[in-house]
Amino acid sequence: MESASDDPFVMEAAMFLAIIFAITITAFLCWLLFTLAVYALPLFAAVMAGTWAHATGAGFIVAGAVGVAAGAATLIIAQILFATVRSPIIRAGIAFAFALPAAFAGYHAVHGIAAIAVPTEAWRQVFASIGAVVVGGAAWIRTAAVRAAT
Repeated sequence: MESASDDPFVMEAAMFLAIIFAITITAFLCWLLFTLAVYALPLFAAVMAGTWAHATGAGFIVAGAVGVAAGAATLIIAQILFATVRSPIIRAGIAFAFALPAAFAGYHAVHGIAAIAVPTEAWRQVFASIGAVVVGGAAWIRTAAVRAAT
């Protein structure tokens, strides 16, 4: 007796659905990366402050609270500075401060994805560098656009 999983049509359909699902998930994760790249600097500040607090003897709850407070403070202070400062050079510096960690995150995200599909390290570095520029540029533009609208 032949089972349904031995049927070549069922196997082809399952592979087709798996490919469609993988493409959809990859597209969603790329969208998520571009959307959340603006918040890489506050996340970095939160992690560093929480790590510092935990290293000085605070418990996990206090270290988490310190991290959340530091991340929120970083985001709020940057938004206030961007809204009140009129100098384009200082505003560009604030946008650069948000774009640099986003570019770092984009580099590592693309490098991880390229490790699956690209066999040589040289091409992985090329794709990861392009990803860093694209994600950092997107964060720069989003930071300037979001802050200019406020």
